[in-house]
Amino acid sequence: MLVVDNGSPGGQASRIAESCGARALRLGRNVGFAGGVNAGVGATTGDVVALLNDDAVAGAGWIEASVARLEDDTVAAVAPRVVLAGRYLEIRLGDDPFWVPGDARPFGRRIEQAELGGLDVLAELVGAGIYGLETADGGLATGGSQPPRWRWTAGRLPFYVPLPDGSGKVELRLNGELVRPMRVVDLTNSVGSYLRGDGYVGDIGADRPDDEHFDVAEERFALSGTAFVTRRETLQRVGGFETRFFAYYEDTDWCWRARLMGLRLLYEPSVQVRHVRGGTSGGVLSRRVRFYAERNRLLTLVRNAPLALAVRETWRKRIGGGDDGVAAVVSRIAPRAFGERVVLRRRWLLSAREVFDRWAGVDVPVANL
Repeated sequence: MLVVDNGSPGGQASRIAESCGARALRLGRNVGFAGGVNAGVGATTGDVVALLNDDAVAGAGWIEASVARLEDDTVAAVAPRVVLAGRYLEIRLGDDPFWVPGDARPFGRRIEQAELGGLDVLAELVGAGIYGLETADGGLATGGSQPPRWRWTAGRLPFYVPLPDGSGKVELRLNGELVRPMRVVDLTNSVGSYLRGDGYVGDIGADRPDDEHFDVAEERFALSGTAFVTRRETLQRVGGFETRFFAYYEDTDWCWRARLMGLRLLYEPSVQVRHVRGGTSGGVLSRRVRFYAERNRLLTLVRNAPLALAVRETWRKRIGGGDDGVAAVVSRIAPRAFGERVVLRRRWLLSAREVFDRWAGVDVPVANL
């Protein structure tokens, strides 16, 4: 096993790896997940390459089950069932849903306070039954006339509260009211990735209970780089991760390139990997993460998607397109990506339209359509 020390302070990661009997590859600076993977692959010689994030723990038999699937030479890579670390309380409030004109979403209750064992967990609630955090204009400066932040529930749909120790023996209060959970569950992180019609990619099964719905091995549009297994020969054929991405969407870009070359990607449910989501990036809501994710989504589309979609999304981002900071760099990054598309296209066995039409909309949760 090789551990890539991606510029850790004082080589701390290398020392930990070596103390555990692993070989360490120490890099002088942090070159991101994409660069770290490429460096690690270049420092190994095996026929099979397995990638595992540093905030993930693989269950027994992960590599063996994946290798069995790779005996089919049309399969580019295999990914396991990735489950979030820790356990979660399932909450169902039972509110009758209502709708707001101009918004297709069902609404239930406005949550202004969420405390678990006395600790604020409002920002940590997840699942289809809870919408994103909203903040009042002026925040605390409103003098108490309006709460500084809140979240709406989605009617009767469940949402989930992370447990600090997995026990479930703590009190949950929503808006000061004691709420009893339905059960304690494991939540899925990813069982493969879906492709939306607008070019966004998401994790299948994200924030849903880990149950029999994900027990069948299936082909997916793409796989999460959290934990996947491929052959060295396939890596040489498709190429490595795009180092310029640094982090986020580098796995999607690689899988999309593999699909354009006529290869397949499989989800293998028999093995579980536990993952601390955002454990090494500052969290999925940080501005840095949002910048990398949105920039790299755009680059992935330019390099792999149907040309009309790539042009449309580039222009949309160029004239505004959110507060992630990507609009300011579009004019600089897009021309190079369009040039890379010309080079990559020489390896395509399928057209960008063929791949997109086959997978856009497949496995997409209703709430994300």
